[in-house]
Amino acid sequence: MVRVQNRVCAVPLAHVIETMRQLPIEPLAGVPAFVRGVCIIRGKATPVVDCCAILGMRSFDENRFVTIRVGEKQVALSVGAVLGVREIESSSAAGVSLLQGVSNDLIETIGTLDGEFLMVLRSCWKLPDAVWHALAQQEVAV
Repeated sequence: MVRVQNRVCAVPLAHVIETMRQLPIEPLAGVPAFVRGVCIIRGKATPVVDCCAILGMRSFDENRFVTIRVGEKQVALSVGAVLGVREIESSSAAGVSLLQGVSNDLIETIGTLDGEFLMVLRSCWKLPDAVWHALAQQEVAV
């Protein structure tokens, strides 16, 4: 689970390679606005995708990366915080895709650039507040 400004999002663990502090990012010319640039992670040039930009929010306070597997490649998602690993029943977040409410133009751009990356993003969820609160209550009980 990650925080992107005031939203809590879930990235399926099967796609996650690792989480880390933000590394230096080199800007790239001619890329969509949601691509912040490229950084070197474990010796690989890795594109950095700004989750705030994907969600239509102004970027700030992003200081963590979640590196995800996209086919044979890796992509770093820039997020505000990594909140940990939680087991969430898929029925709790059904129909609340991370891309819900994102402009069709942006989704089309992502799909044109990399269909596999689009599929990974579609498997990510924005967690409704009720799910987040239930998880917090579960932790208090334990």
